Amino acid sequence: MPKTAASRMGVGSWIILIVLLSLLVITGVIVYLGWTLGNSTDVPTSGYAAMAFGVIISLAVGFGLMALLFYSSRKGYDEPPVLIAPEDDSAESRNAPETK
Repeated sequence: MPKTAASRMGVGSWIILIVLLSLLVITGVIVYLGWTLGNSTDVPTSGYAAMAFGVIISLAVGFGLMALLFYSSRKGYDEPPVLIAPEDDSAESRNAPETK
């Protein structure tokens, strides 16, 4: 009988799961309180402009970094370095004694 995911989880996995779910619930409570307590607050036009500017800059940085990632992957910049030895080694370098 194959083991299910719940039977494979140890104590550490359960602790991590409980902590992460607790953080999710706490975040939801804070968002709810912030949303309901800020109901009567008006945002000025400069606030909307600053928010739009921040969103546009964040998107531009994200798109730019993703474009660089794809470019470097396509051009082979992500490959591990390889030593390329010169083909026309002179006779002097072949006969030179090695130093230790």
